[in-house]
Amino acid sequence: MFFGFKIQYLEWKLIYVGSAEVETYDQLLECVLVGPVNVGNYRFVLQADPPDPSKIPEEDIIGVTVLLLTCSYMGQEFIRVGYYVNNDYDDEQLREEPPAKVLIDRVQRNILSDKPRVTKFPINFYPETNDSGEEPPSNDPVSAETDGDEQLLASPEHPSNDQNP
Repeated sequence: MFFGFKIQYLEWKLIYVGSAEVETYDQLLECVLVGPVNVGNYRFVLQADPPDPSKIPEEDIIGVTVLLLTCSYMGQEFIRVGYYVNNDYDDEQLREEPPAKVLIDRVQRNILSDKPRVTKFPINFYPETNDSGEEPPSNDPVSAETDGDEQLLASPEHPSNDQNP
């Protein structure tokens, strides 16, 4: 206990959305616990292996998808950061005349890291003080930062509901 509050860990997940239609193609690239943490600002580097292309439908390998970074506290997701990812061939001729079968070794990934979409969810950060028997706050988004009318693709586990991730 620290000043009456338990110090807890934050769970960070990095998820590659393999198909906008079917969540079973989503790949958990990394899951780490960070902490224990106190209230404040932190900076850390999260590195992960790339997604396994054999687990992505061939028709979804080339094109735009999403990389999601989520953070949960005591099992409650409170922030989701989504990044558009453009997968395309590294050669102009292949882009103009794509082969019938995807050439994985010629595909390059461009993550638009300078344009994240952020969604925050209200959660109960102090569940041990919630002795009134009240339900924890809903996981409805309270704010989303965007710079346009663009929407991120969604999977059933990560629905957009006309919201950004």
